[in-house]
Amino acid sequence: MDVLIHVFVALHIIGIASLLGGFLTQMKAMGAGTARFVPAMLHGALTMLVTGVALVGLNQADDNPVNNIKIGVKLLLLVVVLALVYIKRDEEKVDKGAFSAVGGLTLANIFIATLWT
Repeated sequence: MDVLIHVFVALHIIGIASLLGGFLTQMKAMGAGTARFVPAMLHGALTMLVTGVALVGLNQADDNPVNNIKIGVKLLLLVVVLALVYIKRDEEKVDKGAFSAVGGLTLANIFIATLWT
């Protein structure tokens, strides 16, 4: 079971890298007002959602403790990010506020995952 959990953790990290990487590649465009949500951001957020849910289930099945409040906060932030990216994915330009919100919430999710013990 540990190997499976580690595989899903790796996939979860790949998802966050895709979401954050897509955001970072559009930073220069955000300054010019032409930033858009690239497909990598949507795919990364979806990967995070699927692997995160799987990780919670696998950890509970393996009798590992799960902080449900932490998971709930992370899920809420991810759902907001996913909704923003999904709704505005076809727009040629995304306003700076929505684009910055996705980046900020993604970073908040990373810090919650690593610092909340």
